Amino acid sequence: MTPLLTLGETLAVNAALHPDRIGARDLSRSMTFRVWNQRACRLANALRGLGLAKGDRIAILAYNCVEWMEIYAATAKAGVIAVPINFRLTGEEILYIVENCSARAFIVQDELLESVAGIRDRLSVPMANYIHLGGKAVPSGYVGYEDFLAGAVDREPDVPVAPEDTWVILYTSGTTGRPKGAMRNHGSHALLSFGTLLDLELSRNDTSLLVMPMCHANSLFFACAFATAGATNCIYDRKSFDAEHMLATFGATGATFTSLVPTQYIMMLELSAATKARHSLDGVRRLLISSAPARRETKLAIMELFRNSGLLEMYGSTEQAWATILKPSEQLTKLGSVGRELTGTGRIKLLGDDGQEVPEGEVGEIYSRTPWCFQGYWNLPEKTAEAFRGAWMSVGDMARRDADGFYTLVDRKNNMIISGGENIYPSEVETVLAAHPKVRDVAVIGEPDAKWGESVRAVIVLRDGENATEAELADWCRARLAGYKRPRAFSFITDAQMPRTATGKIQHRLLKGRV
Repeated sequence: MTPLLTLGETLAVNAALHPDRIGARDLSRSMTFRVWNQRACRLANALRGLGLAKGDRIAILAYNCVEWMEIYAATAKAGVIAVPINFRLTGEEILYIVENCSARAFIVQDELLESVAGIRDRLSVPMANYIHLGGKAVPSGYVGYEDFLAGAVDREPDVPVAPEDTWVILYTSGTTGRPKGAMRNHGSHALLSFGTLLDLELSRNDTSLLVMPMCHANSLFFACAFATAGATNCIYDRKSFDAEHMLATFGATGATFTSLVPTQYIMMLELSAATKARHSLDGVRRLLISSAPARRETKLAIMELFRNSGLLEMYGSTEQAWATILKPSEQLTKLGSVGRELTGTGRIKLLGDDGQEVPEGEVGEIYSRTPWCFQGYWNLPEKTAEAFRGAWMSVGDMARRDADGFYTLVDRKNNMIISGGENIYPSEVETVLAAHPKVRDVAVIGEPDAKWGESVRAVIVLRDGENATEAELADWCRARLAGYKRPRAFSFITDAQMPRTATGKIQHRLLKGRV
């Protein structure tokens, strides 16, 4: 067995080297590395006491809180596979994931008990293996999280865990159907942590503010990287994103890094100049924008607001993790690109439908070969085979590469609209409409057309207080888009009506049939 640090081993090392350093916290509580390691050991041994063996799955349903750090470390120590569940899912969607992975235990946060109440009689999790997190009173049929830990010892579990052993199953957002469980092993996360620290130039002196859901790959990737460095992870544990509170949190926590989606940056940018001026952002030295396409105007405004920060953009997915990075020094010369390969990524290929690499400047499907790639989809060998061409894998994203080797995302292959035999990439149309001064957000979808096969519909969210007509937006597109790419119809909705994943990505599939 090749020795390689798991998160559990990394935590034990930091507990020995930096016992009194704050390792993990949320906005109201904190743990030193020593305490974090002790509690993770207790949880790991408690899970083994329930009868969970190496390779068994435990489902977790919780909002952001510091206990996520204990759970991820404990499962790594015990060899148990963590299955984080998106807290926005319905009961039926939760049922599918818990049953699909055959979870043998289930941690449920107090505020989310109602999501499980209606499906519990259909879950196959043993009745004694439900753990209640938070809340003042433990409900019937659950064991309290703190009582659960208190009944176990804090010594390191005697469980051999190998790099190739699965650590987490991260269920994809399901934008194209049922969610698929992406299996990721310990070795991939260890290598990804070192690569992240190297390319983002992070160190033990940094503090990460984890705003994205802890059930999502983005926060997990960064939590591991900062833990590997012996740095502090601070979890933003508010139930909803508040732009002004976010600005205040940078100074209050001493955060030097965060990763946000474009929508969250836009919300901060839309605050009044006086509001923004009240908050010092001088301590923030690294910002990441990811998980959804970033508009040119948004990135320029971010760099203006966070003057001392280096803005990064990364492209990746749950399956392949990070594949490219656009560094701060490249933002102005390659604005609109997602950068080039990370150190150690290996070359990316852009392939056409015939499986051959496309020429420079042409659109192809992104295939990457990363040392931190996922193992495959849980119990879906056919889907796993579809994702790979030999050692190269794809999640269906389309891009073009320029003469300098920089990649520009075009769209999801599954979102592509084919009208009159022409391929139309929604993101190209969205970029044009997003530049209109009255448009706050936009999604472009295809709809059936008797003559052309599909035609383009633009779904628009206007800025507060603005009004715009279809004719006005059509004129805007007429000067900026080829005829076959221009929307034939427009729909106007509110921001709350725009369907999104937990990471802010617009779910184009759900818009179809709604507008």
